Amino acid sequence: MSSGQLYDTIGAAYTATRRTEPRIAAQTWAALGDARTVLNVGAGTGSYEPPGRDVIAVEPSAVMRAQRPAGAAPCVAAAAESLPFEDQSFDAAMAFATIHHWQDPIAGLREMRRVARRVVVFTHDTSGTGWHRRFWLSRDYLPEVADFLVGRPSLTELARAIGARTEPVPIPWDCSDGFFEAYWRRPQAYLDEHVRRGTSIWAKVGPETEQRAVRSLRADLASGRWAERNRDLADLDAAELGLRLLIA
Repeated sequence: MSSGQLYDTIGAAYTATRRTEPRIAAQTWAALGDARTVLNVGAGTGSYEPPGRDVIAVEPSAVMRAQRPAGAAPCVAAAAESLPFEDQSFDAAMAFATIHHWQDPIAGLREMRRVARRVVVFTHDTSGTGWHRRFWLSRDYLPEVADFLVGRPSLTELARAIGARTEPVPIPWDCSDGFFEAYWRRPQAYLDEHVRRGTSIWAKVGPETEQRAVRSLRADLASGRWAERNRDLADLDAAELGLRLLIA
């Protein structure tokens, strides 16, 4: 299933829990430097589009495009791997939490590099065999997450493809954008179906796996087992869970 087809299926309630987290936005926008013209690839509903700059969005899902608010940047129906723009058309191209859905991430990144002088991408570092154990939800309740990235390019390969450096992105404990790892210190949130519907991984694992994980988490919260396992998180203001900016 392409990213456009996936979000045509699950994206109708996306705006309920997915919104710009200002601290992560500030880091992302700083990485754009002084770029005045910005292409936002896999733009979804428009979160993280920088204000005060000339932005054009690219989004393959009609459902997501329809949820873009009034006044949002103009949006083109296209895929990252084939951007309908001339070489070096933009000062910068950005992509936020989207390249793991692209059919060919390296091709998409190279297209971004072709059309822009600067590239900024928010993504995950899935390097190493134990990367999924950094986050308790994938470690203890959804080990299936590891299966979805088998054969996908590593962060090193992605960075090499466009000559990028990497920058860690800490997740604040009260992160307002409900992506997969956002509730690392608020485990009860994952019991909320609206929260889960705003994250594509739940659709990918399927309803049986989802309900098994929810039942297990609910039981561990009630028994105190979750708190015991994760007591080191209680006093953290931000967590390092492998989120990165690629900056080229």
